[in-house]
Amino acid sequence: MNANMTTSHYPSAPTAQRSESHTLSVLVDNEPGVLARVIGLFSGRGYNIDSLTVSETEHQTHLSLITIVTTGTPMVIEQIKNQLDRLVPVHRVVDMTVSGRAIERELAMVKVKGKGEQRVEALRLADAFRARVIDATTESFVFEITGKSDKIEQFVALMLPLGLVEVSRTGIAAIARGPEGM
Repeated sequence: MNANMTTSHYPSAPTAQRSESHTLSVLVDNEPGVLARVIGLFSGRGYNIDSLTVSETEHQTHLSLITIVTTGTPMVIEQIKNQLDRLVPVHRVVDMTVSGRAIERELAMVKVKGKGEQRVEALRLADAFRARVIDATTESFVFEITGKSDKIEQFVALMLPLGLVEVSRTGIAAIARGPEGM
């Protein structure tokens, strides 16, 4: 082989696309079976749901908002959005991650047991994270904390060595900034 020959004329190996986390807001009719159909779309195609929240948002028109956090390559995320958009009870699908103008929050309740110095440290950290004490006994606390998911994960990680017993999380709720609605 000639030393001056380059391999640039050979086809390059395809570059792997990176998985990304996306928050999708899905406006649907509030009727039996809709959530099952949406979840079925994910499970039937092997897509994972990292977070899921659902609530009726427009009582008079019987509409619910499903907020789904999922991970996939840009191509997979696009497929998910297109498939959701084709479901009959779905009115609108918005990728809050792409819009770049979304506010995302989560609520968690964190139970910690401990005595003495561990108890004092748990209270100090809760204060630093603006977590509220919503239940207290002589041996435990239940804290309520809201914020971005990474803030909650950080708080939980700090409570682990202090006697973390249990965590209950709501999942992410998201809303776009500005005057426009869904």
